[in-house]
Parts: sequence; C-alpha cells; structure tokens
Amino acid sequence: MNDKPPRSRILIVDDLPGNIKVLAELLKDEYDISMTTNGQDALRLAQGNTLELILLDIVMPGLDGFEVCRRLQADPRTHGIPVIFVTGQGDIEDEARGFANGAVDYITKPFSPPIVRARVKTQLVLKRARAQIERSNLEIRQLNDNLVAVLAEQKRANELLDRANQVIRATFGRYLSEDVVATLLDSPDSLRLGGERRAVTVMMSELRGFTLLSERHPPEEVVSMLNRYLEVMTEIIVHHQGTIIDFLGDGILALFGAPVGHPDDPERAVACALAMQLAMERVNAENRRRQFPEFKIGVGLNTGMVVAGNIGSDRRAKYGVVGGAINLTGRIESLALGGQILISDATALACGDILTIDRSWEVMPKGTGRPVRIHQVSGIGAPFSLRIPQVAPARLEPLIQPLKVRLRVMEGKQAEHEAALTGLAFPEAEVHSDLKVERLTNLRVELVGNGLELGPLYAKVLTEDEGDGRQRIHFTSTPEEAERFLRSLAGEAGEN
Repeated sequence: MNDKPPRSRILIVDDLPGNIKVLAELLKDEYDISMTTNGQDALRLAQGNTLELILLDIVMPGLDGFEVCRRLQADPRTHGIPVIFVTGQGDIEDEARGFANGAVDYITKPFSPPIVRARVKTQLVLKRARAQIERSNLEIRQLNDNLVAVLAEQKRANELLDRANQVIRATFGRYLSEDVVATLLDSPDSLRLGGERRAVTVMMSELRGFTLLSERHPPEEVVSMLNRYLEVMTEIIVHHQGTIIDFLGDGILALFGAPVGHPDDPERAVACALAMQLAMERVNAENRRRQFPEFKIGVGLNTGMVVAGNIGSDRRAKYGVVGGAINLTGRIESLALGGQILISDATALACGDILTIDRSWEVMPKGTGRPVRIHQVSGIGAPFSLRIPQVAPARLEPLIQPLKVRLRVMEGKQAEHEAALTGLAFPEAEVHSDLKVERLTNLRVELVGNGLELGPLYAKVLTEDEGDGRQRIHFTSTPEEAERFLRSLAGEAGEN
C-alpha cells in the first residue's frame, strides 16, 4: 500500500526552452512538471489540468507574463492557482506590477537553486494552508448558526486559530524574524496592505566571486556551500535582532529598526556585520575540510527613512521595504571588497565614536547624482566589542616583463584601453595606462598576447592616479587558471 501523498503538478512557462529545461531539472524529482513556451498554451493548460503552481516568465511574444497572470486570476477555473514570476526584470516597479496582477512571488534571474526550491515549497504549503483555513472558516460559520452550541463553537474556533498560527509560523519562520511573525499573529490588521515610514539601518551582503565559483562546481556542491553559509549568517542576523527581508541569490537584505525599532539599531547593525565577517573563518574552515573553495563577503550599511510594511496585492503580500535608502545601501555594498564593511555617513554619525573607522572617502554612486561619503569599519566598542583583523597591503613585486592587458570600465559604454601589469601580489596588482578612474571603479581585465586565453577577470581600483598613470587594483573575480597564472608570475617576480 502506497501512503505517499500525490505529487503536486507545476507548469513552467518560458519562451526560452533552455530556461524551462533548467527549472524542470531542478524540480522534477519532487513534482510533476508540465511545460510550454507561450502564454496562450499556458492558459489552455491551466484550464484543463489540475495545477497547483505556475512558474511564469514575463517577457514573451504574444501574451506577456503580466497579461497571462491577469487572465488566470480573472478566470474562476484558474483563480486559485498561485503564480511565481521567474524573470530577469528586477526593478521594484516590475515586482509591484507583478503582485498587482495577482502573482504570489517574484524570483529574479539568474536564480539560486535553493531559493527556487524554497519559494516553490513555501507557496505550495501556503496554498494548502489557505485551503485548510477556508475549510475551517466554513466550519466556523456553520457552527455559528447553531446558537445552542456557543461554547463548543468558541473552543473549535480557538483550535482553528491555533492551527492557522502554527501554519504561519511554520511557513514564514525560516525567512522572517520572530518580530515580524509575532506582528502577523498578534495584530488583527497586520495582513492588510500598507506601510509606515520608519528610520532603519539597512544591511546588504553578498558573496564575492560566487557566481564564477558556482559555474565551475557541481550543483550539489554549490547548494551545500550556499545553504551552510546562509544558515550561519541567518543565525547571526536573528541574534542581533535583525529582520531578514530577502535572500537575493547569494546576497542577503536585512533591516534593523522594522517592524520593531530600538535606539541602538545602527550599532547593532554594524556589530552584526562584524560578526558576519568574523564567522566567515568558521564557514571557510568547513569549506576547507570538505575540499571546497573559500570565499569572502562584502557588506554595505546605510541608515535612513524607508516605507516598511506589507507590500503586494490582496492575493499575496510580503513584508518589505521601499525607498531611496535601500538603493543607496545596494550601491555602497557593491563597492565593498571581500572582507570589507562599508557604511554611509548617516550610519557613522548615528553610531558615534564607538566605531573603529579605518578610512573615509567620497564616491559618486550610480544614480545618486551627488557625492556620498562612505567609511570602512573594522571594529565597534562596548557593549559589542568586536573587531576584524586588518591586513597591511602586500608589497607589490615588480614584474621582470610587464604583462599586456586591456581594461574596460564596467559602468556604462566605455572604450577599451591598452595597459600593462607592472607589479603583482595576488589578488592585487599595479596597472600602468592612460585610463584615469576613481577609486572603487569596477574594471574588466583581459590578458592579451602570448596566446593567453584565460577568460575575463574583474577588478576594483584601490588608488587614485597620482599623475604617473599607475593605479593599484584588486582582483574580485578570477577564473582558477588565470589565478594560477598570475600567482606564478608573482612568485617569479618575488624570486628575482
């Protein structure tokens, strides 16, 4: 006798068969998969099959994803099927539009396999929970018609409420802090759409070089490394009373100050970032034990006003935030090297002299239109008393024969510039060129000549050009064969 529950059927809709194949391979072991490449077939399949979930692309010929989702929600036969958008469009306006058309979640490409599985599983659990709660509510209405059984009705209602609360805790507890879950359960209006303006400290962190790493290792290793890393980071954020808003692939977005605010939110956010950097030694020790690569994280913090609350539609709402402070945090995080914590001037002022600031400078982040002062932090005083060790810059060994390279600024459409690597102490190097760029500019570096075909490297500029055409760079993403080659050059230079 087979006691296993029937497998859920999922429809994948994407005009690119390659994307469908990736998602189908990811989910086929747990679910029955249907597939189509256009919106009209998606509507037909949804009307004629018992589907429990649809993974839907937005940009498709004919009917786009927004219109398909709108028609699904308007049709009584398909209204109850949850839709998750899987798309390369990551703007918050597109996300809001997707929720307004009835979507229940939104996954951006390139996606992380564990995130896709978790989102799919969560929505299927929610769908069944909603159905269970609807059935329970019907029972409650029927019991209320019987005035003779008032006491029995009250007991039954309490039991059903407890069951619903358990479903909410089990569903959301992995992604939201206890504060958010408690707000959902305790406030009668907490599930209504809307938000409030709050002063918060926003934290964004991201693994450096993980995309390149994930392309060169088996999926099971990538998932294992990512899950272990996220488990450690989640524990640290929750310990510091942060609210995890989202896992952005290998990145994390967290808030300090919403839904519950505290006077020391900025200080706790900085302490959390320091604890996360310190915990990377524990993460990498386990990676070394399993013969996995090591990696680092960059962290950005910013303090400002946001609108926080339930965002979405009546069909699906999530606790989230919007506002310029979020965008600026992302810009600051993108400037951080692996192992660095960069904070805005607002966060530094909110924390005061409790911080250990190694250096400060002004940058012009994309989209801000004005210079922004940022600070590199390595420590915080009592009551947290945390400090990450600072390593002095390595002495660059001059190369006997400069290595020809081509440089291109990553932001905007920039021309390529011929240059030469003149010194090395991997992962840092000295380049000599006529390209004059600001500190922390992102560069694409190509090794040229001598039959080299090592793929593109990516680097961040560490120093300003002082007039001699020389600048120090830090390689942020390097293919393994290119890293071996550069380390061998640095070794030869050191021997001489």
